[in-house]
Amino acid sequence: MSVSPAAVGPSEPVATPNPASDPAPHSTPNSASHSSPNSASHSSPTQAELLDFVRRTAADAELIASLPLDPEGRTWVRLEGPGGSEAWLIGWPPGTGTGWHDHADSVGAFVTAAGELKEHSLAVRLPADGWKTLELADDVDRSRRLPAGKGRSFGRHHVHEVLNESTDLHAISVHAYYPPLPQMRRFSRSGPILRLEQVERPEDWQ
Repeated sequence: MSVSPAAVGPSEPVATPNPASDPAPHSTPNSASHSSPNSASHSSPTQAELLDFVRRTAADAELIASLPLDPEGRTWVRLEGPGGSEAWLIGWPPGTGTGWHDHADSVGAFVTAAGELKEHSLAVRLPADGWKTLELADDVDRSRRLPAGKGRSFGRHHVHEVLNESTDLHAISVHAYYPPLPQMRRFSRSGPILRLEQVERPEDWQ
C-alpha cells in the first residue's frame, strides 16, 4: 500500500506502510469514577477551552489529593468535562507510561498537576486504516518536558506517548478530549518502524 496525499497534511512528513503480522493485545491501567467541580455546559469546546479546563482542574488541590495512587500501575478517575467532553484525572507511578497511541478525530489537552511528565510525539498524520506497520520519515519526532502546571493542547490525529520518567515520584495529570474518544489505536515502535498493536474502544477503559 502507498500513502495518498489525502492521508497526510501538506506540511507533514509521510509515513510509509509496510506488511506486518496481526496486532497483539495491550494492557490498560486501573480505573475509578469521579465527578469534577469544574464541569461546564458548552457545546463543541475548542482546544483552548479544553486547555483552560485542564489547567483550572489541575489547580484544584483537593481534587488532585483525592486521586488514589497505586505503586504498581496507573490509576484514573472520570471527570465531567466542558461541553460534553471526556475528561480524566490520571496518576502515574514512577517509570510508567502510556505507550504510543492516537486519539482518532478528537482534539484534546492535558496538564501535569503534580510531578513531571514527558511527552514524545510524531509530527505526522497516520493513515486511518489499511496498514499494520509504517516506516516513519526522518525528523518527525518531537519531545517536551511538562513539570507541574505545564501542559499542551493538540489537534485531531495527534500521536504521542506520555511518560513519568521519575524513579521515585508519582505524577498526576488532567486530560480532556472532544468529542469523547470513539477509539484509541495503540502502537509499538522500533526505530523508524511503527506497528499497529491494538484498537481500543471506550468499553476497554471506562
